[in-house]
Amino acid sequence: MKPTLVDLIHISKGFDGQLVLDDLNLSIHENEFLTLLGPSGCGKTTTLRILGGFESPDSGQVIFDGKDITNLPPNKRNLNTVFQKYALFSHMSVEENIAFGLKISGKSDAYIRDKIKYALKLVNLEGYENRLPDSLSGGQQQRIAIARAIVNEPRLLLLDEPLGALDLKLRQDMQYELIRLKNELGITFIYVTHDQEEALTMSDTIVVMNQGYIQQMGSPEDIYNEPQNAFVADFIGESNIIEGIMLQDRLVEILGAKFPCVDVGFGHNKPVDVVIRPEDVDLVEPELGTIQGVVSHLIFKGVHYEMEVQANGFEWLVHSTDMFPVGKEVGIHVDPFDIQIMNKPESEDEEAIGVNE
Repeated sequence: MKPTLVDLIHISKGFDGQLVLDDLNLSIHENEFLTLLGPSGCGKTTTLRILGGFESPDSGQVIFDGKDITNLPPNKRNLNTVFQKYALFSHMSVEENIAFGLKISGKSDAYIRDKIKYALKLVNLEGYENRLPDSLSGGQQQRIAIARAIVNEPRLLLLDEPLGALDLKLRQDMQYELIRLKNELGITFIYVTHDQEEALTMSDTIVVMNQGYIQQMGSPEDIYNEPQNAFVADFIGESNIIEGIMLQDRLVEILGAKFPCVDVGFGHNKPVDVVIRPEDVDLVEPELGTIQGVVSHLIFKGVHYEMEVQANGFEWLVHSTDMFPVGKEVGIHVDPFDIQIMNKPESEDEEAIGVNE
């Protein structure tokens, strides 16, 4: 495990009497690409602003490299922030934009020239020194904003939905650029987004947030394959989330049918939530399925077909490279390893906190 760079300890923050962060605890490690992921209003941007020094927590501490920086202003912190609106100075050239922070720090002209050259090479914009920001594309402006941040050699780079204004192709290109930059620079990245694909593509660690609480934290593979509650399962990718009864270890009843699974420790005859990803639903001949249904909807998505199957009163979402036409009777089979069992929250508060023992 890499050493810890940042600790957020018991952070709470409210606005106009409404709690946005409630006793948040989070550790971020050196050279980690950590993504704060969640819907609007979940507290992810507030967390980033508290880290950057743009907001003060109502309670709690921000520890950076072993030092308490809770009350330090942004310019005294060894970090930089890249915002969705690039905040470039329109009257300054690319070179002047990148040099701005270095000049304030009193660096020599020779040092600044070397840094500008290095940064432009790093973001693949050599030769753009004398251009004005308005003459650049959105993707180029974003790369200049990143170059301006990294010339200051921050230990930590905060990115607040920096790709949100870009079109799909540019956004995908920039995702790969950010991964490359992180690997080359050895800087710790903290990235805020509501885009699950971005989070899954780029992150070492994803922190899923909702209503001011951390719902789950882990690698992209863990978050996708082992969601700890229905919110995470529904927010990360697409899922069939079905009420079930855990009859005993390794056996769950779903929609009146018994499905073998691999989960244990949920007790006997306990109500549970069951998560099955669309790509894990196998459509077979009716007599070979655990339950039977009829294909009610079909869309060709390029890589796969997306189908809806009405079976035992539930509309199953299915992704498959095999096509089954609308109206066809099919059986539904799911491998035991592809069935994820979760405790049902017993209250709205428990649901918000994301408790799942």
